[in-house]
Amino acid sequence: MIIRKLFKFENAHVVRGCSTIKCRSSIHGHSYKVELLFSSNFLDNGQMVYDFGLMKQNMKDIIECFDHSIAIWNGDEIGYIDDMKKHSARWVLLPISPSAEQFSRLIFVLIDKLLALTTTINGEKEVKLHSVIVHETDTGYAQAFEEDAYSKNMGIINLDEIIFSDEIQNSWKDGKLFEKIKNNKNFVNPKSV
Repeated sequence: MIIRKLFKFENAHVVRGCSTIKCRSSIHGHSYKVELLFSSNFLDNGQMVYDFGLMKQNMKDIIECFDHSIAIWNGDEIGYIDDMKKHSARWVLLPISPSAEQFSRLIFVLIDKLLALTTTINGEKEVKLHSVIVHETDTGYAQAFEEDAYSKNMGIINLDEIIFSDEIQNSWKDGKLFEKIKNNKNFVNPKSV
C-alpha cells in the first residue's frame, strides 16, 4: 500500500544553465507542493501504514526549512551567494542547482535518512519512502525514486555540503535536527495513545 502526505512551501531561486532566460537569469519564486509517498505491506497498531500525525514533526520541519527562503546553489558566483545571504535571513546553500528535479532528489535523501534513523514504536513495519514529488507549478513536477536520489549520474548529494541559515535552524522544534541527521543520531517516535 502507498500513502501520501502533502506539504507546501514558498521558495525563491535561480536555475543557472536552464533554457529559459527568465529562470536562469532572474530570482523568481514558486509555490511548491511536495508529496511524500510511503509504502508498506503492513499496517501499524492504528491500522495505518504510518501515522500522518508523526509526519508533522521532524519531516515537516525538514520541508518547511525551504519555506519563505531562497535556495542557493554553491556553484553560483560568490558575489551572488554573498548578496543572497546578506539580504535574506532564510536561505539554504545547496550542492545542487535548485531545480524541481534536484529538490525532489534532495528531499528524498533528507526524508529517507530521517526515516532510517527513526525508531518506530507503534507497530509500523517495513515502511519505506516510495518517492518524492515536487510540484514547482500547477502543470510541472518532478518525481524522485530511490535510484534517482542516490544516482551518481545525477550527482551525489552530500549532506555535509548543505548549510541552513541560523534563522531556519532556529525555527526547528529540535535546533540540532540537521546535525543529528548528518551524525546518524537516533530519533524515537512518540507512542500513540
